[in-house]
Amino acid sequence: MVFRRRRPLPWHHQAREMIWPRRGWSRMVLYIQHRVGRLPGTPYRIAAGFACGAAASFTPFLGLHFVIAALAALALRGNVVASAFGTVVGNPVTFPIILPWTYTFGRALLGFETAVELPADLSFSFIFDRPLEILWPMAVGGLPTAVVAWIITYLIMHRVVSGYQRAQRRRRVRKKLRRRARARSQAAREAASGPPSPEPAEAPAQEERGEDRNDAIFATRGQH
Repeated sequence: MVFRRRRPLPWHHQAREMIWPRRGWSRMVLYIQHRVGRLPGTPYRIAAGFACGAAASFTPFLGLHFVIAALAALALRGNVVASAFGTVVGNPVTFPIILPWTYTFGRALLGFETAVELPADLSFSFIFDRPLEILWPMAVGGLPTAVVAWIITYLIMHRVVSGYQRAQRRRRVRKKLRRRARARSQAAREAASGPPSPEPAEAPAQEERGEDRNDAIFATRGQH
């Protein structure tokens, strides 16, 4: 399989790679593209599952994104494994943009005039220790943002998965045609060479008859 390690990483290293890949985000994007494209299911199920994971990343419930994504995927008949991959949208690079945006947008929707200054190292405990000042505005602002993110992500992933599956089918057809062509070529070579010539089987019998005839002649001369 493409991009597979010879020695699989432990589960906690895999989780760390999902949050902050050591070899760069471009390789991580390619890895997720191949893994998601190889998942079993229709393009809708895979794209819907991945979009659920992306949408869950816009909620303020840090640490529960996997659970929210899985429940949403089950409700929409999406792929649960793809929803886990979709949560990669929420990562240390995007959270400093997502969380302040949902907080500001939620305050605007609720009409809050005062704002709480968010720390640079925003944590789960900081959000839940202030349910009315921070958690509630983030939840209100994150819900419509998550819906928009789901639609955009679904449209993109549906096209990506459909193209990947079509390419996979074309590769399988080409491989099958190459196998058939090799089989026909081998059969044609065997037919052109002709059947193997049979070895003479009557030579020993003729030699035995000749020896018997010589013995009879010698016996007749001995009698005379």
